[in-house]
Amino acid sequence: QLQLAESGGDLVQAGGSLTLSCAASGSVFMITTTGWSRQAPGKQREWVGSITEDGNTKYADSVNGRFIISKNNTSNTVYLQMNSLNLEDTAVYSCYADFSPGGLGPLRAWGRGTPVTVSS
Repeated sequence: QLQLAESGGDLVQAGGSLTLSCAASGSVFMITTTGWSRQAPGKQREWVGSITEDGNTKYADSVNGRFIISKNNTSNTVYLQMNSLNLEDTAVYSCYADFSPGGLGPLRAWGRGTPVTVSS
């Protein structure tokens, strides 16, 4: 089993920065990729970016250059550093992890999400 827990969501002014955390527990050694997605009110879920076990990152065009994903293997935590936030970044941010338990997979685990509100 794999559990993910996000934290760090908050109210922030436009132009500001915020860092979210995603802590993994359980069978963390099975994780191949961890990523972030977001869902704004009334909109479809949008993929934000991801980081592989080797540390390779990818980002959506909408956040590329503003958001940075990093990880701490010791604490099994992935971070989403968000800079130059704008009103369109307001959403519930959820982390996910792709993993492959023996004989199965790949599977994807999700956290419950943490809300980010950007104010003008």
